[in-house]
Amino acid sequence: MSELEEEYRLDYFEENDFVRKECSECGAHFWTRDHDRQTCGEPPCAEYGFIDDPGFEEEYSLSEMREVFLSFFEEHDHERIDPYPVAANRWRDDVLLTQASIYDFQPLVTSGKTPPPANPLTISQPCIRMQDIDNVGKTGRHTMAFEMMAHHAFNVREDAEEEYAYDGEVYWKDETVAYCDQLFESVGADLDEITYIEDPWVGGGNAGPAIEVIYKGAELATLVFMSMEQDPDGEYEMKDGNRYSPMDTYIVDTGYGLERWTWMSQGTPTVYEAVYPDMIAFLKENADINLSEEEEELVHRAAKLAGHMDIDEAEDMDAARDNIAEKVGVSTTELVELMEPLETIYAIADHSRALAYMFGDGIVPSNVATGYLARMVLRRTKRLCDTVGVDAPLDELVDMQAERLGYENRDTIRDIVRTEVEKYRETLEQGGRRVRRLAKRHAEEGKPIPTETLVELYDSHGLQPDMVEEIADEFGASVSVPDDFYSLVAERHDGGQAFEEEESEDDRFTDLPKTERLYYEDQYRTDFEAVVLDVFDREEGYDVVLDQTMFYPEGGGQPGDHGTLSTDEKTVKVTDTQIDDGVVLHHTDDPVDKGSIVRGQIDAQRRRRLMRHHTATHIVVHAARQILGDHIRQAGAQKGTDSSRIDVRHYERIDRETAKQIELLANEIVMENTTVQQEWPNRHEAEEEFGFDLYQGGIPAGTNIRLIHVAEDVQACGGTHVRRTGDVGCIKLLNTERVQDGVERLTFAAGDAAIEATQETEDYLGAAADTLDVSPSEVPETADRFFEEWKARGKQIEDLKEQLAEARASGAGGGEEIEVGDTTAVIQRIDTDMEELRATANAMAEDGKIAVIGSGADGAQFVVAIPDGSSVNAGSVVGELASFVGGGGGGPADFAQGGGPDADKLDEALESAPDVLKQVENA
Repeated sequence: MSELEEEYRLDYFEENDFVRKECSECGAHFWTRDHDRQTCGEPPCAEYGFIDDPGFEEEYSLSEMREVFLSFFEEHDHERIDPYPVAANRWRDDVLLTQASIYDFQPLVTSGKTPPPANPLTISQPCIRMQDIDNVGKTGRHTMAFEMMAHHAFNVREDAEEEYAYDGEVYWKDETVAYCDQLFESVGADLDEITYIEDPWVGGGNAGPAIEVIYKGAELATLVFMSMEQDPDGEYEMKDGNRYSPMDTYIVDTGYGLERWTWMSQGTPTVYEAVYPDMIAFLKENADINLSEEEEELVHRAAKLAGHMDIDEAEDMDAARDNIAEKVGVSTTELVELMEPLETIYAIADHSRALAYMFGDGIVPSNVATGYLARMVLRRTKRLCDTVGVDAPLDELVDMQAERLGYENRDTIRDIVRTEVEKYRETLEQGGRRVRRLAKRHAEEGKPIPTETLVELYDSHGLQPDMVEEIADEFGASVSVPDDFYSLVAERHDGGQAFEEEESEDDRFTDLPKTERLYYEDQYRTDFEAVVLDVFDREEGYDVVLDQTMFYPEGGGQPGDHGTLSTDEKTVKVTDTQIDDGVVLHHTDDPVDKGSIVRGQIDAQRRRRLMRHHTATHIVVHAARQILGDHIRQAGAQKGTDSSRIDVRHYERIDRETAKQIELLANEIVMENTTVQQEWPNRHEAEEEFGFDLYQGGIPAGTNIRLIHVAEDVQACGGTHVRRTGDVGCIKLLNTERVQDGVERLTFAAGDAAIEATQETEDYLGAAADTLDVSPSEVPETADRFFEEWKARGKQIEDLKEQLAEARASGAGGGEEIEVGDTTAVIQRIDTDMEELRATANAMAEDGKIAVIGSGADGAQFVVAIPDGSSVNAGSVVGELASFVGGGGGGPADFAQGGGPDADKLDEALESAPDVLKQVENA
């Protein structure tokens, strides 16, 4: 008997004549109005009962079904909330993508640190679950991109209300199940066919009773009652093996799959026809997939059994296919040939929707975090299109979904997709060569290419496993591709920290009160008085803690302030300022007395330069966004006194002309001299008005957050700023560079630092003009002319070297000649660079001779070239000769090079060359 059994004995079940049953197939406990029911109703214990026989009175489209749900809960006193982005790392730092509606309220609301935007509330939240990627298309019901309709209530136990940002009970389990029943009843469902399966939920250190709601074989909702936290002494042991105890907050966390509800209303063979009817029709026509009436009928019968197809649960996908084929009366081969093209079409439609969500919400493809996941989906979609014969451009397919979803940045979305497809082609060309080498080696060793290598090939070169399989087959190498391959890849990148956590590592400061930060009151003030609360020894110097401070501690990419602390007896230097869990630490060279009053003086000039650069950072990001698009988001920043840098997510290189546009617009904002404003609004009101782009530099905690308004740019920011944009002075963009794929760095200087940087550049230009003996304006033309002349001379030198090499090869250069088998070998010392050595050796080999050439120009170097038909291995010869001079070398059989540091033994090595050649030939 489950420890949680009593948690499921609801008054609502008793009052409405439900009975608790144990499934005769899987053993799960469930509640039902049908006293004669034997199974829980969920596949594989039962088949789908709604295909060709819809479970609701009316047929609904996605948008109609969504409105039915949201309106129902609005009528029951829930406030409708706008959906959040699919990029969950916009407002939380522990996950990447939004996978459930409750993600919108974690961790701050669910922990009780901040109130929810409404209580109770209802929402229809777009989600992406990468772990479902391998199931998409095959099971008939899984979608990687989906909307989770939900209603939530946030409750706190009476004896703990004072500690949390909300209080009391809104409603709990009975009301939640009643709402579910009433919603089903409102759309004409047969309530006797609904089963409520007991399935306790565990996740992220929390747990609680949960109920899966099954209707006609489909899971349409999950009702989670999050009410426990992990506790080694807890009274409940959950399915993860840990013990849990009740917690102060208890939360109604429901999830109703919009796609499943729409599918139930239409009764189509799979969820995909219900969700993507227009796109499925387009893709079928484009790929020339036409089914006969007999084949259509077979698809419908197989679809009713598709619940058995689940890569997460079916022990063997092939066995599941065999089972379905047997039940519908065809061979597995026939079933696969019929279903696989359709499954591929379904996956393309779903993946295109996921990409529209990702790029529409501003995710930029890259090799890390959400960018990597987007790239993975895009490359898989392109491969699926190629496999099934869809020749429509991928950007067109994604745009079809973006238009349906109502995104306004469709031009940018298409541009991103086109750019990524081109990058993919280039990557495949490079990766294909590597796979051929791997396949040849594994074939020779008689070993299959392992899954780890497949994942690595995908990670580094974007090579899909079926492509690796095709290439490997050419060489007779085997490949074992797991059914959940893409889930394994996603697992590498999905999750983890989206931002670095700043947690206290020093318990010395835990008993100290948080420092009052005066710099928010007046960012231009540079002196103050304070009481010394404590002084701590450091490895170098001391940490002084004050009751209040004007010193800004390092944070948000802005360095900590410098300055002095003075008493009547002494003055100490503050060389850095840090913060630890709200306690500001002033790093000093000498201690001051605990309890004394100090006068603090900030290095005013340094602070002003940092303020200009911090405000300029906001201006540059805003200007970049106006020029490049709304997808521009901060990926990192560092403010300095001489220059600053801002990293932004962008899918292309920022060229010189674009950089100039950004610089001009940034300076227009400076010259407008608008007020830089700060405010502390409620975080939910701020998010509703400005969106989650507020959190460019991290996610602050608290009910109220500090916003900085610079022109039209609004960001949550804790840094110091000038009063007006004109106080920045001017902004000079110094450099743009790609720091990683999908991330561009803009380096700039502001105010007097910008003038200093410009003067420095002018000095460089002046020095170049003096060297070339021309005016500064003539430097580019003169440098270009000199460069062309230099290239021409270089080409002339190369031609002369080749002529010299040919002359030497023909015998004009001397050297010892010996016979090695049927081939003449020339052994010669030529003290020149490696390039000329290679040219001479190649010329000799082309003339049919073995070339063994040494040089003492830079240590001892050897080049060996072998003509066609000779059995001598060049790599072996070089290796032997290099050992004489304390080095090594090698290469393929026909050409190798190497050497060592001991040039004095070069001649000795060359004298031994005849013996080495004969030894290698006979080996």
